[in-house]
Amino acid sequence: QVQLVESGGGLVQTGDSLRLSCTASEPTLRSYFMGWFRQAPGKEREFVVAITQSGYGSYYADSVKGRFSISRDNAENTVYLQMNSLKAEDTATYYCAARASYPSGIPYDRIETYDSWGQGTQVTVSS
Repeated sequence: QVQLVESGGGLVQTGDSLRLSCTASEPTLRSYFMGWFRQAPGKEREFVVAITQSGYGSYYADSVKGRFSISRDNAENTVYLQMNSLKAEDTATYYCAARASYPSGIPYDRIETYDSWGQGTQVTVSS
């Protein structure tokens, strides 16, 4: 497992942008398939987006397509989540997750697909 630390959350208004960061404790993040999930109060944790080890492939939940963008800087052991045009319904705790291999034949949008999780960062969007 790898230790993950999220940062960048905060309180913003509808339409604003935020960039979340997820930094790994070890320099081998480049070998991990990475994802972001979120959990709103009283709701189950849900998939947001994932990115392949190379960064060339990404997968988005329909609710964030066109507004959110995932990227990674393997040299910095960091994965980013750029969130634009934020809505009140984006309010949640956002979690970074890592899987040690590409989820071949395994759904990338399932919690159980991932081996390591961060502690989460809170994003609150006020309307």
